[in-house]
Formats: sequence, C-alpha cells, structure tokens
Amino acid sequence: VTTFKMPEDFGSVLDKQVIGPTTENLIKSDFPVQSFKPKVQIAFQGFPGQCPRKIEVERRRQLYLTFDIAQLLASKGIDSNQLMPRHHDPDNMPTIEEKKDPVFPIYLPLKIFDNEEYDCRTPEEWISLGLEPGSHDRKPVPGKALLPTDDVLGHEDPKSQKLIYKWIDVGVLDYDKETELYLVHKTDKNGLVRDEEGRPILNGGITPQG
Repeated sequence: VTTFKMPEDFGSVLDKQVIGPTTENLIKSDFPVQSFKPKVQIAFQGFPGQCPRKIEVERRRQLYLTFDIAQLLASKGIDSNQLMPRHHDPDNMPTIEEKKDPVFPIYLPLKIFDNEEYDCRTPEEWISLGLEPGSHDRKPVPGKALLPTDDVLGHEDPKSQKLIYKWIDVGVLDYDKETELYLVHKTDKNGLVRDEEGRPILNGGITPQG
C-alpha cells in the first residue's frame, strides 16, 4: 500500500502531461454555442437516405462562417463606408469630371430599405439564442454591425464627415420593439463582450441594481 503514494501537487503533474491534439474547444467565448447554429427546416427524425438534421446544421454553419458581409458588398461594388448618410458639405462637392453625382448625395438611412419578409428568425428569437439550458442569465448573441471606428465622435455626431464606418464584430445585448433597434456592444481583441471592469455583460447589461 505504501508503494502507491500520490504526489501532493497531483494536479500540476496532469497539467504538464501533453498527450496530443484534442477536439476540445479551447477558445474562450462569451457567446452560447447554440447562437452560432443556423436555423434549418428539417425534421428531427429523418427517413433512411435523407441527410440527418445535425449534419445539415453543421454544414450550413461552416458555410456561413466562410461568408464576410464586407467582402460580399465589395464584390457588388458597394463601399460600406458610404452606406451611412453624412452631413451635406457644399465646400467639397464633386465636379462633373469626377463622374460623381453632386446633386443627390447619400442621405437616406438603411432602415428605409430594411425588409424582414425573408428573415429566418424574429428579433425575439434572435435574442433568445443567448439563453442556455438551465441558466437564467441571457448571454449576448454574436453579430456584425456597421459602426464608426471612433466611438466618441460616433456618439456625438453619427453623420460627421470625419467618421469611418466599418463592419465590426459585436455582441447583441437587447432589442427595443418600439424603435425596432438592437443594443450592441463591440467585442474586444479576444472576441469577448466585457464591461469596463472585464466582467461578461449579461441580460442586456441590466444589473440587479437596475
């Protein structure tokens, strides 16, 4: 019996062991796993010869991960920075020689062209993806948002000519049904959605104290 004495720091011994590659997801994320799964119209129990639901979900998930909205728009000749309306600047009007339209600059917001007919989920369903089974805390949902790179000037004057708009990874925290607007928070360099103190933002950022 005395032969099999275990070391006191047995945990550190296991940590030093390197057995080989692992299928475990070692990337830390503030997003639930189910928030990345696409919605498919396939029965949970299929017939022999049909593609199983789980395989189809995984195929579409990997396919959608290869898409980049900025590249898709650029392939159609659309500059994402030009999608946001700006203040009219009469001093810098393009000339006819520049082959730009000096009379009708971009002034209509994207909201006017929004169409929800073909959305696969309602806003409430998107937000509910942040709820994990058995948990009362609602985590953020991953998304992309066209936001200014300068947060300070972006809040003060969203239509400033000095702003540069880009598609940025965000965590969707909440949805306002009356204004039909989403509350989002930019992810940090590690892809996490954290507050100023480094804590995960849950339940739309509403604390127990309100």
